[in-house]
Amino acid sequence: MSEKRKFTLYDVLLIIAGFFLVILLWQLRSLLLTLMIGTVIAATISPFVDALEKLRFPRWLGVILFYLGLIALLIAVGLLIGPSVSEQIQRLARRFPVYLDNLTVSIEDLATRVGITQLETIEQFFDIQGLTNGLFRSSQKLVLRSFGVTFGILGAVINLILAVVISGYMAAGSKSLIEGLVSLFPQPWNERLEAQVLPISRRMGGYVQGRVLVSTILGVVITLALRVLGLSEFALALGTIAAFTNFIPFVGPVLGAIPALIVAIPQGGLTVIWVLLLFVIIQNLETYVLDPLLVGNTVRVHPFYQLLAVLGGTQVLGIIGAVIVPPWVAGITVVIENLYLRPKLLAEKQLSVSSEQSTVIKVKG
Repeated sequence: MSEKRKFTLYDVLLIIAGFFLVILLWQLRSLLLTLMIGTVIAATISPFVDALEKLRFPRWLGVILFYLGLIALLIAVGLLIGPSVSEQIQRLARRFPVYLDNLTVSIEDLATRVGITQLETIEQFFDIQGLTNGLFRSSQKLVLRSFGVTFGILGAVINLILAVVISGYMAAGSKSLIEGLVSLFPQPWNERLEAQVLPISRRMGGYVQGRVLVSTILGVVITLALRVLGLSEFALALGTIAAFTNFIPFVGPVLGAIPALIVAIPQGGLTVIWVLLLFVIIQNLETYVLDPLLVGNTVRVHPFYQLLAVLGGTQVLGIIGAVIVPPWVAGITVVIENLYLRPKLLAEKQLSVSSEQSTVIKVKG
């Protein structure tokens, strides 16, 4: 029998160092989150900066031009639809309690029709007010968890500004920054890691670009469709809400459909059915057409792992985690594929070929 390995002073020092490293990382969690967001933003804007660099613009100027263009676009969109969206959302917030009461009445009528006549039984199964309060508390916890990582709303705003600034530095000085980081690793890992930077950036940036494009398309389609279905009073607000919630994969489309369905109740059961059918079609359009075309081909991460990334990110970082963790998972898969899976498969294939050759030689012998 082999002797049991004894702990040495080096092992003890390593455990102590690891313990203090965990404490340090926890104290720097706000900075780490800022770096995570900044890295994702830098990967997202890099293709545009690269395109400007090919036109003989310096990278730092390309970053400035991109952000100026983005600010101009946001201002133009805000001036175009901002007042209408704000006014509709305010009216929707004021009327939402009435819509919830209508929902309660509709459920009670439906329950009565199917033979449930006792009010207590109906309220037991369909406690809309309790369900709404529960959803509100859950949403509040997610928001507080998101802000808790960054120490409040002000800290979140400051960290977002810092993330944008950091992303600008990353995109402008990406070559020197990458060379400095990979130089810390010994040969041949420095070259291997440097070769992964571009694929990682493409996957992370491709994920965000795809989600933005898909959400924008769905927001426009939902707005126009709700106008046709008779919900023009809140169509723009509901379409905007659906577009923003769609940034959260899997869960977002469902969250975006709930307000529209509640608003459709006063219009009658037929309108509710049409709105429900609309969001079912939208969900399938996103799942089977837009996501594979605009997101899946770039990210190449199995939907199950994307779902785990969303759930894990939400559990740890709240809403911010649901948005920011999936692109990081997409980037990490590049490292796993190129530095572990492909070499492993290649080694297994070579071993199999060598084994077959040895068998052939033995047979001939």
